[in-house]
Amino acid sequence: MMTMTDLTKTTVAAPGETSSDIVPFSEAVKVWARVAALSFGGPAGQIAVMHRIVVDEKKWVGEHRFLHALNYCMLLPGPEAHQLAIYIGWLLNKTKGGMIAGLLFVLPGFLSILVLSYIYVIFGEVTAIEGMFFGLKCAVLAVVIQAVFRIGSRAIKNNVMLAIAAAAFIAIFFFHVPFPLIIIGAGVIGYFGGRAGVQAFKVGGGHKSDSGKILEDRDSALGGDIPRHARPNLAWSLKTSGALAALWLVPVATLVIAFGWENVFSKIGLFFSQMAVVTFGGAYAVLAYVAQAAVENYGWLRPGEMLDGLGMAETTPGPLIMVTQFVGFLAGYRDPGSLSPLMAATLGAILTTWVTFLPSFLWIFAGAPFIEKMRGNVALSGAMSAITAAVVGVILNLAIWFGLHVLFAEVRAVSLGGWSIDLPVITSIVWPSLVLTVLAAVAIFRLKLSVITTLLVCAGLGIFWSLIGL
Repeated sequence: MMTMTDLTKTTVAAPGETSSDIVPFSEAVKVWARVAALSFGGPAGQIAVMHRIVVDEKKWVGEHRFLHALNYCMLLPGPEAHQLAIYIGWLLNKTKGGMIAGLLFVLPGFLSILVLSYIYVIFGEVTAIEGMFFGLKCAVLAVVIQAVFRIGSRAIKNNVMLAIAAAAFIAIFFFHVPFPLIIIGAGVIGYFGGRAGVQAFKVGGGHKSDSGKILEDRDSALGGDIPRHARPNLAWSLKTSGALAALWLVPVATLVIAFGWENVFSKIGLFFSQMAVVTFGGAYAVLAYVAQAAVENYGWLRPGEMLDGLGMAETTPGPLIMVTQFVGFLAGYRDPGSLSPLMAATLGAILTTWVTFLPSFLWIFAGAPFIEKMRGNVALSGAMSAITAAVVGVILNLAIWFGLHVLFAEVRAVSLGGWSIDLPVITSIVWPSLVLTVLAAVAIFRLKLSVITTLLVCAGLGIFWSLIGL
């Protein structure tokens, strides 16, 4: 089977490429390792770190090219910060640069969450560990609520966007419409709205430099022109895309053929491959989709455990979507077959990470050489604006879902006029969770503490709370 190394060797010498890199490859490796180590705080924080280092500090890429690349990545399914790293790495050092930037962006988070997952299943019943994850659950609930306001303030610019967000929430909360259908529907509405020139679907803004003066493309190391290796080349794109698609799909097909559809690894490979295709809107949006399937359909983990995993992802470097690795870990741990639970869990985590992040390389290498033709495309901009608005409604549903399971010990499905919704049993309210969630919300919204600080403080309070027996 072709490996990543083989792929780099076979694709780096694409027709039209020069033999020299824009920046020294050894220096690029150091920079991408640094970006990866500092990638805390979700996609906004990760993109800000990348911008500060690559644009402001190193002056490798100009402001407008950075934003153009970011806008393209925001149109794609999957983690946009990870894809942006691949894109810029490819621009600077061709295929090998994109590969190393993408791999380093994921590696620290993968290793960190793997270690935390071992601790979780081995020592999870120790009082202090239980208290730590209890505190993290409450803090994460406040963080998700913050995400509703943060993303909503960017996306809901007019009544049309508000209506799309409301429709998305109603569709998923009351009618349980699958997340992919909501995103597709919003994208179609936005596409035709943008194409028709409707003002409400126009997108603006972006990640700006903290300084008043921006770095013009022509003054950067990359320059204002398109590098030879970045020019559209259909043969190279097809060859690279085919190799990446094989690396992604052949292992999944092999698992299904060898072990059948009902094997836990086959299910992991198929489910997270599907997720990689439909995860528009960032990590918080897809969490509702993953949580619903992993908890209710597959029974891989319990509602509270999804919050534990998100707490891990929030406190470690790398994309927040790394929480899926924790889901795959627990799926393998609880259905190991003939393997030891920890071995099955480790393989589940590796498989989940592989099929979640490898498609990002495919999307970038297949499409990036053609993005100049997409510059200023109002129809695609309209689709993106509508999808972002729909994501606000989806994340609101996620916040309510998490809140029900964090703040109440008992939740029941109730049928109202043909609608089925989950409602809490008021008498089952968990007062310690409510108190700690309120404290976390005060820390984030009132005291303006960072997410990392809030998570660490709440984890400490959860440990203290559990040890004193409250």
